[in-house]
Amino acid sequence: MRTTTSCAALVLSSALLAACGSGGNAPAAASATPSNPAHPARIDGHPNLNGVWQAMNTANWNLEGGPTQANPEFWKLGALFGVPPGESVVEGGAIPYLPAALEQRNKNRAGWPANDPETKCFRGGIPRSTYLPYPFQVVQGDGDIMFVYEYATSNRTVRMTNQLDPKEVLVDQWNGWSNGHWEGDTLVIDVFGLIPDTWFDRSGNFHQGMTVTERYTPVGDNHIQYSATITDPHTFSRPWTISMPLYRHIEPNAEIFEYKCVELAEPLLYGKLLKEPIK
Repeated sequence: MRTTTSCAALVLSSALLAACGSGGNAPAAASATPSNPAHPARIDGHPNLNGVWQAMNTANWNLEGGPTQANPEFWKLGALFGVPPGESVVEGGAIPYLPAALEQRNKNRAGWPANDPETKCFRGGIPRSTYLPYPFQVVQGDGDIMFVYEYATSNRTVRMTNQLDPKEVLVDQWNGWSNGHWEGDTLVIDVFGLIPDTWFDRSGNFHQGMTVTERYTPVGDNHIQYSATITDPHTFSRPWTISMPLYRHIEPNAEIFEYKCVELAEPLLYGKLLKEPIK
């Protein structure tokens, strides 16, 4: 019995020694994450951002955050369409509006939801498309990068090569035009040519022709720290930045669907033109 116990102790000691090594630390081979050929950690030397991502916050309600609020127009829905509380994602807490622009923001807010571009199924623009309550997919290879958004089935191409000169863009777009480059492990995207019809959120925060600098920095296998710096001297007293984490969908069958909302918005947009009023 004593011999059996001694042998077991010897085996256990040997196993612990092998696991910890002479310095008491686990060897690198034991702690390394197994490689996944279907999803390599890096592509052409850069982080692999492929996947389905989503923000998990209340930024689409109000970038500046706030307490719970009721929607008087939707009182019959009870708590289903109340404004949830949330923290500000604006660095410094508040958006630095110029006085006249702040008055317009307040008018926008008073006219919500009928005047919100989201209500009309217009494309969200950048950066709003990033934190709408719908997932989006990044498609990355060894060239340009594509962002595909579930809301309004929109997308944009980030030009990593053959980039556009902002001064030569003749037509503005809902999602603008995007030039990208890498700064270390951070994907930096300069967005320009954005039409002034997009809002930042459901609280009437708006711009009048901005440029946006986005930064996507991986902080783990399934998280990205996202920031967007807004520059619009016609609306704001200085550039300002929002920042938030993005989360990768890790379910095996993660995918985005087509939220074709145009037909949902048509009664709002064209109801007066219909021969038979909508009931």
